[in-house]
Amino acid sequence: MKREAPAAARNREPIREVLATCLPASGTVLEIASGTGEHAVYLARAFPALAWQPSDPDPAALASIAAWRDEVQLPNLRAPIALDVTVRAPWPEAAAIVCINMLHISPWEAAVGLFEHAAATLPARGVLYTYGPYRFDGALAPASNVDFDRSLRARDPRWGVRDVADLRTLGEPLGLALELAVAMPANNHSLIFRKQ
Repeated sequence: MKREAPAAARNREPIREVLATCLPASGTVLEIASGTGEHAVYLARAFPALAWQPSDPDPAALASIAAWRDEVQLPNLRAPIALDVTVRAPWPEAAAIVCINMLHISPWEAAVGLFEHAAATLPARGVLYTYGPYRFDGALAPASNVDFDRSLRARDPRWGVRDVADLRTLGEPLGLALELAVAMPANNHSLIFRKQ
């Protein structure tokens, strides 16, 4: 039941460092597409004053998250909930929303759903944090990211590395402004969107 993703162990500390600069002091963080649950465990432990709410649409992922949660017994790590960003239903209250490695392995409709739900859910000045590989004004580098994008599109033509300009264009009419893009290890970036 409990799954492991090698990338989670590699990127969790750089992600934590960025989140430490933008998460609120208290409240609930809603994690979208929590996958194995390893980030939820690490980040709930790193931010004990925040309630961490993992979610995923996949039953196998929910089982893995629950298994990790049962093992670590953190008081601020909530039971995972089934949540699909493309379904139009209210999300639980959240002071911040975190989405790691989802945008490139989902159709564009998932990005639209994420931003629309975040705009409806977050309080003023609330943060939507996304992490993964991104294009910048059409440019994708280095070659390994170009190859990765090609392999994603071969698996599903609706997938692919998203352009930050497109995400900015998606967010701004919803009141979600890109505040910062932070270069991360392994040719990824953290994007911090702030609700205006």
